[in-house]
Amino acid sequence: QVQLVESGGGLVQAGGSLRLSCVASGSIFSISAMAWYRQAPGKERELVARIRNGGSTSYADSVKGRFTISRDNTKNTVYLQMNSLKPEDTAVYYCMTNMVVHGRANVMDYWGRGTLVTVSS
Repeated sequence: QVQLVESGGGLVQAGGSLRLSCVASGSIFSISAMAWYRQAPGKERELVARIRNGGSTSYADSVKGRFTISRDNTKNTVYLQMNSLKPEDTAVYYCMTNMVVHGRANVMDYWGRGTLVTVSS
C-alpha cells in the first residue's frame, strides 16, 4: 500500500507565507512527476504546480512568482513554498504523484487527503 501525507497547512494573514510538505511512503518502485492541486469551496480542483523527475517545473498563472515547488527524491517528498499569500489562495491543497508501486507494471496517480490553507484579509 501507498500513502501520501500532506502537512503544513493552516491560517495565515494575507502577505504571509506557508510551506507545505507531502511524504510518499509504502511499496514504491519509482516516482515520476509530483504535483500540488487545490480546491476552493464551490470550485473545481485545479493544478497549482508540477515538478517532473528531472526537476523541470510548471505553475498555474495565478501563482507564478509567488509559489515554488521542489522535491527531495531521497525522502520521496515534495514541497510547496507559498509566499505573498492572498485570500483567493484559500483552499484545500492536495499532493499528487505519478508512481509505479511494487506489484504493478503501470504508472498510476496517487493522492493525499489534503491540507487546508486559509488566508485571511
